[in-house]
Amino acid sequence: MPVSLLLLADTHVPKRARDLPHSLWAEIDAADVVVHAGDWVDVALLDQLEERARRLVGVHGNNDHGELRERLPEVARVELDGVGIAVVHETGDAKGREERCSARYPDVDVLVFGHSHIPWDTTTTSGLRLLNPGSPTDRRRQPSCTYLTAVADAGQLRDVELHRLPARG
Repeated sequence: MPVSLLLLADTHVPKRARDLPHSLWAEIDAADVVVHAGDWVDVALLDQLEERARRLVGVHGNNDHGELRERLPEVARVELDGVGIAVVHETGDAKGREERCSARYPDVDVLVFGHSHIPWDTTTTSGLRLLNPGSPTDRRRQPSCTYLTAVADAGQLRDVELHRLPARG
């Protein structure tokens, strides 16, 4: 049965924003699985997502300490409707990323990562799909804050869509 996914990273709540955008909370409530690729910053957001998401898969990032590191792994792996997914915060420099990640994660179909706040969607020569949802709260040098949605369906990842959030007022 198809599984709807919401992919997040680099939320940095409450440092970069007091909360996630209201429209994003609606997407979180609707998704079958929420994937967070690290840099939560405060355990309160982890608690909220655990409470609201039907299923949460998350990792800690370089800005996560204390209880976040105690509760979240550095790498998470899950299979959703036949799609093998790994989640990690950092993958290193963009140069050589495909080769490095293919070598490090040969047993999955998709690698979700964060850290750069830059949306990324490529497929390596080995077939590994690399996805970075950007950040829903801290666009840095990007034109807008972002997140990704996708569907895992019978061993395929389909309907991958980058969502741009309106500027905060």
